[in-house]
Amino acid sequence: SIFSWMCGNMVAWRYCKAPWERINSGGFSSWYIWCAQKIKKMENILEKEPVKRVQEFINQFDPKLKVLVLDTTARTAKDAAESLGSEVGAIVKSLVFRTDGTFLICLVAGDKRCSLNKLKKIISKKDVSMANADEVKINTGFSIGGVAPIAHLKKLNILIDHSLGRFQSVFAAAGHPNSIFKIKYDQLVQMTKGEVKEITE
Repeated sequence: SIFSWMCGNMVAWRYCKAPWERINSGGFSSWYIWCAQKIKKMENILEKEPVKRVQEFINQFDPKLKVLVLDTTARTAKDAAESLGSEVGAIVKSLVFRTDGTFLICLVAGDKRCSLNKLKKIISKKDVSMANADEVKINTGFSIGGVAPIAHLKKLNILIDHSLGRFQSVFAAAGHPNSIFKIKYDQLVQMTKGEVKEITE
């Protein structure tokens, strides 16, 4: 009937009106461009050499593990936690230290601070300090803010904060401030071949 036809078209218009108005106002076009830009940004990050190095490393360990790109920075543990909606402690901080001309890396929970005194006792060294940005880059191949716990340019001894074991899964940087990967704590220990120690204050 005419009444049924009118009712059917009114319902159809109700569902089509919003996207139609968006298209006419240019909103749909802007949204499409925004999405395309986001995708392009993600692709660009995933193609960067440090990020590809991390992905290749974790592929050899477990092909199911994937590098993820975040819209916002994960340069600090707090930034990463806010971007992921996770606890700060579940973020792995990869900290590089210098000692007697050699370097090592400590994987520390995001809500903890590495204790230099404990570190000195564990490695039996008196002279231990944080590596500078150039030293971090030379030894790991990563810039500060995107240092991964794996795929380093030079072989580094790795110590793992035992408090990370509070979490079944943790998140670690993947070679760029906007890239991370999620991994089970036990897998992290296996993949890095690190020693689990009490290294935090």
